[in-house]
Amino acid sequence: MARRIRALLLIAIGGLYVVSIPWYREPGAVPEVDGWLGLPDWVAVALACYVAAAVLNSVAWALTEIGDEPGDEPQEGPP
Repeated sequence: MARRIRALLLIAIGGLYVVSIPWYREPGAVPEVDGWLGLPDWVAVALACYVAAAVLNSVAWALTEIGDEPGDEPQEGPP
């Protein structure tokens, strides 16, 4: 179960990186500066995506159990 959740989280992270690219803007368009903290709208979207990706990545790592001994394989969930 944790493996599936982790896989979904990693797919969501990839999706956030795709959304963070301002591909939806027309070439030469003037950025709107009414965004968050006076940043252009595309910068605010990119920053929000990067923060969300960091949070999802930390949740994915929290679901991964790593052994203390060399050679231990990551295990799913509690022992």
